[in-house]
Amino acid sequence: MKRAGDNDDPLAKLTPRTRLTVAGRDPFDHHGYVNTPVYHASTLLYPTAEDFLARRSRYKYGRRGTPTSEALEDALRQLEGESCAGVALLPSGLAAVSAALLAVLQAGDHLLMTDSVYEPTRVFCDKYLSRYGITTTYYDPLIGADIAGLLQPNTRAVFVESPGSLSFEIQDIPAISAAAHAHGALVLMDNTWATPLGFPALDRGVDLSIQAGTKYIGGHSDVMIGMVSAHAGIVRQLKEAVFTMGLCVGPDDMYLALRGLRTLSARLAVHEESGLAVARWLAARPEVLTVMHPALESDSGHALWKRDFSGACGLFAVVFKPVPDAAVHAFLNALTLFGIGASWGGYESLAIPFDCTKIRTATRWAPGGPTVRFHVGLEDIGDLIADLERGFAAFAAEPKA
Repeated sequence: MKRAGDNDDPLAKLTPRTRLTVAGRDPFDHHGYVNTPVYHASTLLYPTAEDFLARRSRYKYGRRGTPTSEALEDALRQLEGESCAGVALLPSGLAAVSAALLAVLQAGDHLLMTDSVYEPTRVFCDKYLSRYGITTTYYDPLIGADIAGLLQPNTRAVFVESPGSLSFEIQDIPAISAAAHAHGALVLMDNTWATPLGFPALDRGVDLSIQAGTKYIGGHSDVMIGMVSAHAGIVRQLKEAVFTMGLCVGPDDMYLALRGLRTLSARLAVHEESGLAVARWLAARPEVLTVMHPALESDSGHALWKRDFSGACGLFAVVFKPVPDAAVHAFLNALTLFGIGASWGGYESLAIPFDCTKIRTATRWAPGGPTVRFHVGLEDIGDLIADLERGFAAFAAEPKA
């Protein structure tokens, strides 16, 4: 395929689903092989001293890029859409968050951070950004355009995560972006839940779109990788920051992410369908108080989700009616198809207990009962529901007082 960025790029006319299968591939650059080879490379040789001094080469150094990284970056750029000017690859999702923040912030700056953010991001702000004279203010994720009232003269960036980590609030990204940009601030977004297939962040006013590729991009629970996509005004600054900090991704992880990307559309469709089916089944259970899934019509964020998103995934949370923790633990321990483990986005289903009470600082966490986060994988829906029924049988057997 013609390389992204060429004039009259034919990929721009294709749907995202088709772009996922063809972007970043140029088989005849590699003897006709369909997949770009995995380049294990550090040193690159130049033909002459003059070539070395002038850096006359398509590639400069292993950390600066290889055909493997170029293929993945190009495919991700195509996935993000026309607003994306470039992508930086990082060794994990948290590294992508940290690098993006460090790329745009400096001593004396102020950051607005959603109170629903992924907890390690909060830790990075509180324990590390604060060391360098960067202050963070947490805000209600549902604030919308009223975030304008929190912008300070030195506010350089606003960070959003929609839906929220664990609690699944949908933020009004266009309204927040408009307020931030009117103030001269940048907008950074953790877009791991929806991926650009479900939410084209850069087209919705976001300046830096961040993903933990460990999740749905990789899709098989076997890779650690992150990525940050940027528009033309910030991409050079982002890439120079990543290079200067010495951050890079191993070639095997890049290959696994690129391989996972090819099936992302097909996998997400199953995750979304199965996730909604399981969420609706859980919502009808007498033990359940509410289900936090923005694609459900009953969810408080559904209207915004329907306006701005074109898809969902398999991740959501459930609030049980008030019971002792032992009952919830018995439910989880009885499950056989839902593993108990962190992360998500792989082919397997997961379930974990959580509590945001000690995490939140700008908003109060009071869901009304114990909470469990579910990730619905690629297993058969009937088998998953049968597994949940086993869990509820164990739940019922526990004393409730």
